[in-house]
Amino acid sequence: MMKSIGLRLRIYFVILAAVLFIGITGMIVIEGFSPLDAFYFIIITVTTVGYGDLHPLTPLGKILIIVIIIAGVGSFVGVVANTIEYMIEIRERSQRIEKMNMIVGTFYSEMGTNLLKKFSALDPDIQKVRSALVVSNNWSDDDFLKAHTMLREHSYRLDSRALSLEELHNFLSQHKGFMLVLLENPYLLENERFTDLLQAAFHLSEELIARERLTGLPPTDYDHLSGDMTRVYSKLVIEWLVYMQHLKKTYPYLFSLAMRQNPFDTNASVIVKE
Repeated sequence: MMKSIGLRLRIYFVILAAVLFIGITGMIVIEGFSPLDAFYFIIITVTTVGYGDLHPLTPLGKILIIVIIIAGVGSFVGVVANTIEYMIEIRERSQRIEKMNMIVGTFYSEMGTNLLKKFSALDPDIQKVRSALVVSNNWSDDDFLKAHTMLREHSYRLDSRALSLEELHNFLSQHKGFMLVLLENPYLLENERFTDLLQAAFHLSEELIARERLTGLPPTDYDHLSGDMTRVYSKLVIEWLVYMQHLKKTYPYLFSLAMRQNPFDTNASVIVKE
């Protein structure tokens, strides 16, 4: 939506700029106006203010002004209308993003944080990135950027044999309805990354439900489930860090609670000790 409005706005700006340039140049050359008078005259023409002390005298000048009125007034109105629409869209999009962040927060409160605890405990390389995930009040945007870079380079490897698939199945089944409600929310369109996370988690749940038993599976099937778990885990970690950055900037009190529940901080405690 914003891209479409922005494109129309740029087109109208280009047309208006061309009309102004041609009009000003024409008034200087044809009517002998000074640059300032020519600029003034063309502006009051395209804005439909009307003429006062200046007006075209020659037939060619009048023809030019007719063209300026036809092209200029339309492009001027287009610029004004699309600018207003663009500003409204920016405001509405900001509101949609804020509601989207509320959905993300609900997801982590309801199940995301617990799922991170389960999966991070299986990560054989978790110590390599643990320090990057112990976020503090002193973190700057550069600190978050460094953490994001480290996470993008991290090797995510989970083994489905290392946990109880039955327990994971029960956990995801309990929250399946919750995930379905989130997936139906139209605000998900504002965050493709979180949508991909939800779809990956829902798919993992479906994979576990589809099996009659979750023990004694062939190695190839364990590997397949390991891949599904790893997909969820990698998306879960990245989205968690993005959400923590959002909380730190906008909701310090929610950020404080989130850090006291940090699934990657071995010393985290919800109890306030200082």
